[in-house]
Amino acid sequence: MTTPDGDCPLSGAALLDALHQALTRYVILPSAHAADAVTLWIAATHAQPAWAHAPRLVIRGPEKRCGKSRLLDVTEATCHDPFITVNSSPAAVYRSITDDPPTLLVDEADTIFGAKAEGNEDLRGLLNAGHQRNRPAKRYDAALNRVESIPTFAMAALAGIGAMPDTIEDRAVVVRMRRRGPGETVAPFRHRRDRPALRRLAAALNRWLRADLHTLEEAEPPMPVEDRAADTWEPLVIVADHAGGHWPERARAAAVAMTAEADDNQQQSPRLRLLADCRTAFGADTALPTAVLLERLKADPEAPWNDYGPNGLTAMKLGALLREYDIRSANIRFPGGQAKGYRRADFLDAWARYCPPDDTIPEPAAEGTVLTLPGAAVPAVPAVPTQVSPGTA
Repeated sequence: MTTPDGDCPLSGAALLDALHQALTRYVILPSAHAADAVTLWIAATHAQPAWAHAPRLVIRGPEKRCGKSRLLDVTEATCHDPFITVNSSPAAVYRSITDDPPTLLVDEADTIFGAKAEGNEDLRGLLNAGHQRNRPAKRYDAALNRVESIPTFAMAALAGIGAMPDTIEDRAVVVRMRRRGPGETVAPFRHRRDRPALRRLAAALNRWLRADLHTLEEAEPPMPVEDRAADTWEPLVIVADHAGGHWPERARAAAVAMTAEADDNQQQSPRLRLLADCRTAFGADTALPTAVLLERLKADPEAPWNDYGPNGLTAMKLGALLREYDIRSANIRFPGGQAKGYRRADFLDAWARYCPPDDTIPEPAAEGTVLTLPGAAVPAVPAVPTQVSPGTA
């Protein structure tokens, strides 16, 4: 392996170091982990035929002038076969994807996924489907009277203001850009002056990784993350392991840190938010009347339940949301009388599967706690209320 200028051999780790240095010369990344992740993502584009998944790179910021386009410029100059999709028709993008795909680069991606993004269904479908190999688009060719399979598999970088859809960010390395702060400076990037050297670096990365595609394809590295995050980060970790040096450790540290950051910033679906809020609302109670559960849910001023529909969250809507988790209300005997309600035990399986552990939730009290049925004060609820019959809220 030679340097980008062709002078003397460079190891894979040295090439990644050179790419990292070039990246941080022109762009202020939000963290050291983000800089490592983008470096590995760019390198991974040069070995796309080896990967089972094509991770997305989401470059997002809250406002303009956060460095998103500059990062996309440097990515374009150093990635494999860049394909800019600004103003490209979906047909042109589809036809550009082959068994050795280009790297798709989408600036102003909020115009594709935002509220005014009508007419981009085909491109959205491509970006959603192309994360995994063997997910072709099917099109009927009337002239040939046959169905065609069009490849969709390609790595893609998307830059825009605000969050991308969950279907994209769940399959992406997400870099949350910021405006430069006082004292933060970068070198100016000039396309004509600076891009040729970066393209030579890209060529060196390509020669290094293309020489070992079979080895990369067969690699099964130990991963520090699981499920879809593992699918997304595996190509980056494989590249790091192939490079050696300090990169295997840095890749895994970035995967853990950025996956945790993405989880912290992920917007929950209404159903998941409801599950978590019900857990808080129950506290140590073993059963709650539906009216009391609704009252407690709406008592949180930062929760969405007061504005969930014209009249806020109702018993019917509560039942419909919880039914997806096989949780249903029942007729339960409370000390103040029989009422429709929910038993804490019916939530336990869903909480374990879908909600993160929360050590602050108290255990159910042995003798129950005081509840108030609508319009009446009643003594403590028994630890195990009697269920009369299943029903709906």
